[in-house]
Amino acid sequence: MKKYFVLSILFLLLYAPVFSQNKVDLIITNANIIDIHSGIITNNKAIIVNNGDIINVCSATEGKKYIANQTISAKGKFVMPALWDMHVHFGGGDSLIQENKDLMNLYIANGIMAVRDAAADISPSVLEWRQAVNEGKLLGPTIFTSGPKLEGYKSIWQGDIEVGTIEEVNKALDSLDKLKVDFVKITDNTIKPEIYLGSIKEARKRGYKTSAHIPSVFTIEQISEAGLSSIEHISYLLRAGLKNQKELTEQVANGSLSARELSLKALNEFDEATAEAAFKVLAKNKTAVTPTLSISYATAFLDVNDHQKDTFLKYIGPGLRKTYDWRVQRAAKDSKEAIEIRHRTIEKAASLLPLLQRSGVKILAGTDAGYLNSFDYPGLGLHQELELMVKNGLTPLQALQASIINGPEFLNKSAIYGSVTKGKKADILILNENPLLNISATQNISGLVAHGKYLDSQYLKSLLVEK
Repeated sequence: MKKYFVLSILFLLLYAPVFSQNKVDLIITNANIIDIHSGIITNNKAIIVNNGDIINVCSATEGKKYIANQTISAKGKFVMPALWDMHVHFGGGDSLIQENKDLMNLYIANGIMAVRDAAADISPSVLEWRQAVNEGKLLGPTIFTSGPKLEGYKSIWQGDIEVGTIEEVNKALDSLDKLKVDFVKITDNTIKPEIYLGSIKEARKRGYKTSAHIPSVFTIEQISEAGLSSIEHISYLLRAGLKNQKELTEQVANGSLSARELSLKALNEFDEATAEAAFKVLAKNKTAVTPTLSISYATAFLDVNDHQKDTFLKYIGPGLRKTYDWRVQRAAKDSKEAIEIRHRTIEKAASLLPLLQRSGVKILAGTDAGYLNSFDYPGLGLHQELELMVKNGLTPLQALQASIINGPEFLNKSAIYGSVTKGKKADILILNENPLLNISATQNISGLVAHGKYLDSQYLKSLLVEK
């Protein structure tokens, strides 16, 4: 009897590690996995998830070697990496901190597991949320943030770091270093041209990607050659189609031409061949573009659409809804001519998408959703962005790549995001329809694996709370 007891103990000691290795948090069975790089769908796979990571993607037979705390069948469904929104804002002042924090649920409910926060005025809170999400203490998308952005003196935007000398730029960057920001954002309200270029140069010296609006005194090529990593808002690219772009930007610099006049010329005198040559410069320099079509369409057509009846509006806090008034009131003052120009501008700018794609420019899917940006809803806005991309000439696969592939690539995170494969983070979207056939299928969500934890559609719907 003693002999058998000893043998039993030896057996357990020898084989217990094997058993423990095969115990995992989650298995997704019968998965039809979409490779967002190629568009190829691989059927009937088992996805093995443990400690927030995908540890294996294998056949159904091999999947039986694992013992899971939870098993989910994805039979008849389509599985792909969760979505990324590459341009959002958390802001509106300290009184709106909780309303901004509540937006985290809207992103999760819509299958968005990473956001790039492009600066506002509540950076300390955003940095706290970033850490809490990373530590598993807060349910929300992974946050990549610029912290406060760089601007000139007396900017109209709240929360900026105002700079007027290169010394001040470097002091600003020192402060951003301490915050451990993920990239640097620069805008063009009052910043001096030479300080704008200096900010890009100094930020790049420190290894930061830079994201910016484009001052009217520079050509698109000049900004790209200066090292800018991403241009925010596609309407700036219209000036790339001006045959005499350099001469006209110089006129803006010396005051003989206004920025508004430059924009009108870019709209009316656009030449596709000239723009294509400029876009190839962007591609060469790896300067990405975030179109932000959703906010541009919402703002341009405020005269047509009555957003007060939008279903999603009820999920936005009253304080954030109030910040929408600024754009609404400003648009209401536009003349008939100004309204016609804003319609034409967004339609023409959006039509550049296929040309950008053909030229090799990386397109980033971002919404500009957040405070101030009227009826551009956090979460839902990204689905609308993808629809607008397809409406304006991209294929569904190209639109998905702008979010799922190009987002991580821009932030140097491709090693752990961008595919449902071994070694990647377990942020996984399960859809009831194939989004390669109909991009709107991204809204028909069966479930979401968020940082390794499975959330079914009912739970996701419960995150949509009326305010």
